[in-house]
Amino acid sequence: MTSSEKQLTDYTLKPLTDSVIALEIPLSSAGSRLDNALTALLPRYSRSRIQAWIKQASVQVNGHICSVKDKVWGGESVLIHPEQHPAELPALPEAIALDVVYEDDALLVINKPAGLVVHPGSGNWQGTLLNALLHHAPQLTHIPRAGIVHRLDKDTSGLLVVAKTLETQTHLVRQLQTRSVKRIYLAVAQGAIGQDGCVDAPIGRHPAQRTKMAVVAHGRTAVTYYSVICRFIGSTLVRCTLETGRTHQIRVHMQSIGHPLIGDPVYNRTRSNDLECIRCFPRQALHAAELGLIHPFSGETMQWRIDAPDDFSRLIECLTRDNEDRRRER
Repeated sequence: MTSSEKQLTDYTLKPLTDSVIALEIPLSSAGSRLDNALTALLPRYSRSRIQAWIKQASVQVNGHICSVKDKVWGGESVLIHPEQHPAELPALPEAIALDVVYEDDALLVINKPAGLVVHPGSGNWQGTLLNALLHHAPQLTHIPRAGIVHRLDKDTSGLLVVAKTLETQTHLVRQLQTRSVKRIYLAVAQGAIGQDGCVDAPIGRHPAQRTKMAVVAHGRTAVTYYSVICRFIGSTLVRCTLETGRTHQIRVHMQSIGHPLIGDPVYNRTRSNDLECIRCFPRQALHAAELGLIHPFSGETMQWRIDAPDDFSRLIECLTRDNEDRRRER
């Protein structure tokens, strides 16, 4: 119980069970909306959390279900049957197929498909890579985040390493911190990129749109090297090498130099290209193609490479055909 809650003990009844909160509305709350009154009485819970309980009919006032906006006048008896937020519940194993590229007693390398969320979060509390890992290797229950040490965005495909022991996790985190983990991506960027380059620009939360990242002065150091593999009409296939690993790093950095990724629903809203394969590409054209690290036990330098998935390959084939067709027309 917090100190602010202790001050309210005159109004709080004995809990009926471990999962039920019983309290009485004080006269000082007379005229308040139900959600506001309960938020003041239960400071450990957010207002949005309390509103959700009311909407779920988990709150009774004098034995009746009420709405968020109903007024209280003091003296009402309230029973709350709080439902745990999904974030507070332990992740459960789920039988989700994994494309295992490499596995030994220390680590696991996965080829993650586009569309698979790596870690449970808002709107994706089940069906994630973490749930799949707990099913594949139950011992990961005892490792923080089931051994996940870096992430790929939901709609980014490719290679991702998972630690199977605490020692491995510590070792891999240190490698990431010292920037010795090699991570190379293939990306299709909008526009014609003239030459190879480097984007050295800090990344942080977008100042106005909190679900987005952006290049901001107060952000964390972020460095992306890019090199041209092939130029198409209106787009470029590039090889991106990460020196750092910030959220949405490649997507944000390429947008910042005027070349957002094809299909990116967040950082590239432009769909004016006349090619259907570009207009209809359903995700950011980004694939984690290569991964390299030092094995935590053997000290051996290990590297993996994985081909791009079918949708990405078809996009490249379409762009290549378009190049050839336009050359013939000349």
